[in-house]
Amino acid sequence: MSNENPILETKDLHRSFSLLKNQVEVLRGVNLQIHRGEAISIMGASGAGKSTLLHILGGLDRPTAGTVIFKNRDLYRMSATRRTECRAHSFGFVFQAYHLLPELSIEDNVLLPVMHRLNWLQQATRYRAHARELLQQVGLEDRATHRPMELSGGEQQRASIARALISEPEIVFADEPTGNLDSHTGEQVLQHLFALTREQGNTLILVTHNDAVAARCNRVVVMKDGQIETDQRSG
Repeated sequence: MSNENPILETKDLHRSFSLLKNQVEVLRGVNLQIHRGEAISIMGASGAGKSTLLHILGGLDRPTAGTVIFKNRDLYRMSATRRTECRAHSFGFVFQAYHLLPELSIEDNVLLPVMHRLNWLQQATRYRAHARELLQQVGLEDRATHRPMELSGGEQQRASIARALISEPEIVFADEPTGNLDSHTGEQVLQHLFALTREQGNTLILVTHNDAVAARCNRVVVMKDGQIETDQRSG
């Protein structure tokens, strides 16, 4: 793995925010290399910069300084259109909040990331078959026509995992995906998340404050005060 170019890399990454008359520096020189197929957890206390780092890695928030390299290309020197295409085709996202649209069926929620594609109308049948397959894999095949409010929190989060994977992304970003769930339901969600990303060969980047969740990854990065404190591989 170390002989390959990283699929994602940061170089001297900084992010600051204006708060009243003060500048709050959330990231302070983060250097990180992530290789294809890794499952990496990002840990740290509240305010350590975990979610900010994840959002910048995923092209959702722009750094104040430094670079993010995705497959040898500077993510933030791309045009906004190209970066949007990256998010749509190469990245999948699972957040603590499920972000399912209440007026759509679960199947249509899963399909949202591919509905904007130019080949949507020509390939709709194939995409729908893929959505049904993913829903079956997360145990929701009988819920495809239901609306989100008819599902439990755990079921909604499993649907969001299916949605994250519909575009066959290279990297899946998960930000506290079990944060709103009880331990038993959260464990079910994690089993699906890890099994499916491993099966599909996705790189998984997971923000968590839970040691047990982090231990399921083959690499644990701990942040403190906007910097990487430790970066350890397991196994």
